[in-house]
Amino acid sequence: MARDRPLIQTYLRQITYGGNDGIITTFAIVAGFAGAQADGVAGIGAVAVLVFGMANLISDGVSMGLGEVLSSRSTQALYRSRAARIRTLGTARTRSDLAEILTEQGLDPAEAQTAAAALATSPHLTTDLTLRYRDKADAQDGARPILRGLVTFLSFSTFGLIPILPFFVAPDHPATTLVSAGATLLALAALGALRQRATGETATRAIGETLLLGALCAALAYGAGNLVAGLG
Repeated sequence: MARDRPLIQTYLRQITYGGNDGIITTFAIVAGFAGAQADGVAGIGAVAVLVFGMANLISDGVSMGLGEVLSSRSTQALYRSRAARIRTLGTARTRSDLAEILTEQGLDPAEAQTAAAALATSPHLTTDLTLRYRDKADAQDGARPILRGLVTFLSFSTFGLIPILPFFVAPDHPATTLVSAGATLLALAALGALRQRATGETATRAIGETLLLGALCAALAYGAGNLVAGLG
């Protein structure tokens, strides 16, 4: 059952989605300003990075948290609506649908009929199997939408703060942007490690994929800042 799972597994989607987006979008600001400075634009410094970075953390974090709440509520409402429709079907139709689903999943037709007859005695299980395998609908049986939204917000804000922390400590140091890049890579690696711990994937895949995609986004942001500055 969902409540028996470790919290990191229950909220894995919200942690990885919010954390990755927080890291990338915040460092995109740092990389964009770095690209603009590299192109010779004056007047762009640590204050701008801090102002835009913190504004991004607050506005995007709240937006993502609320978006997760609304998305979860909508998914739950859709699931309940489809479940109610399935429950209006007669027993014969329910068993027929289950037998068809089980046959598609590889069971012998005769065995599927027997299994369907047994499963049909549990209305909840019947509904869940039909929705998952026929309607491709996910059952939102984990945390409440408000908790999902809160975890998304906290993950976004916590991980997203890391790329701009060096600008609080040493805003005018010439190496601050490089330190920010290093901190960003460490944050991405930590996020990948959380994913690896929850999913059991190899560290190479979980951490490597997270680092690769994050580095690609950062490079694109740097190039975009350089390009826009060049047009000015």
